[in-house]
Amino acid sequence: MYEKELEALKKAGRFRERKLYSDALDDFASNDYLGLAKRQKSFKKAVKLVEEYDTFAPRASQLVNGYHPIHRLFELEIAELNGFEEGMIVGSGFLANLALIEALVRKGDMLFLDEEYHASGQLAAQLHPGQVVTFKHNDAQDLKEKLLSYSAKRRIIAVEGVYSMGGDLCAREIFDVADELEVLLIVDEAHSSGVIGENLLGIFEHYGITPHERHIKMGTLGKAYGSYGAYILASKTIISFLENRAKSVIYTTAPSVFDTALAYVNMQYIQKNATKLRKKIVECQVIAEQESGVATQSLILPIAVPDNDFALFMQQGLMEQNYMVGAIRQPTVAKPILRVILNVELSTDKLRHLLRLIRLNLVQ
Repeated sequence: MYEKELEALKKAGRFRERKLYSDALDDFASNDYLGLAKRQKSFKKAVKLVEEYDTFAPRASQLVNGYHPIHRLFELEIAELNGFEEGMIVGSGFLANLALIEALVRKGDMLFLDEEYHASGQLAAQLHPGQVVTFKHNDAQDLKEKLLSYSAKRRIIAVEGVYSMGGDLCAREIFDVADELEVLLIVDEAHSSGVIGENLLGIFEHYGITPHERHIKMGTLGKAYGSYGAYILASKTIISFLENRAKSVIYTTAPSVFDTALAYVNMQYIQKNATKLRKKIVECQVIAEQESGVATQSLILPIAVPDNDFALFMQQGLMEQNYMVGAIRQPTVAKPILRVILNVELSTDKLRHLLRLIRLNLVQ
């Protein structure tokens, strides 16, 4: 029934399929930035934490009886660490973005969305026809001009702390514009939490910004935190509103108890070892710039390639050298890239070798 559409994707080099990759490959592709997805000590600690309770699965939605003490433990700690009044555990980053944009944009409101905002936010925005304005990527001036051009009951901005494909940081000036015009600011910190800031808490810490009642932070547990799930940090009023209006929170089973416990354990590990981890992060960033000529302030290194077929060709060739990288094609990005993750748990010698292999093949 969909054969023609699939054939068209294949011809365009955009066909995708799930594959099982060997764990023996050096992982420069996933979002496991700190290598915690393989940390056995964290796994065992999480098991021990869950075993303290009679119930180890969520069973129901959070508003029935799926809300577990481990969920609350995690919410309290992450909210305090980040300087927010309240926190909410959510099933995934996709569901968190859906919750925020579906619920917070009400009649008479306007949403101002960075043009490179995550697909989950772009999809949620479609629920509000006529209430969404897209601004140029990371352009504070364009954002300000558009904010001033629209009158609304509430104006809401949505940006990412670190953009998932380009690896670039949200411009500090966007925070300034949001404060100047007193608008709500949603910051998706999926790729910045655990990666930037003195204590690796993310973009707010990186810029030295103290969160206030108009700030909303969303983050995921499936990247630097080496688990699965997500969270939202905000004022008590906004969290209460989400409890009452966010359909992707109300009408879905509560997040996995074990995954929340694992994220909690890894969060504590990151805080205790932030100085050591930050040193590794800087070392990887320096090597990346030396070998690729591209500077990054995150752990995402995008490398432009000529076309989709070449991206797949390079990915396969690097796998034969035991390196796994992402071959990212449309519609995820406008132009294909090799997305190299500077995994701090892999040796710097391997990172250098990988980047030299890529450079040699691009020069030819």
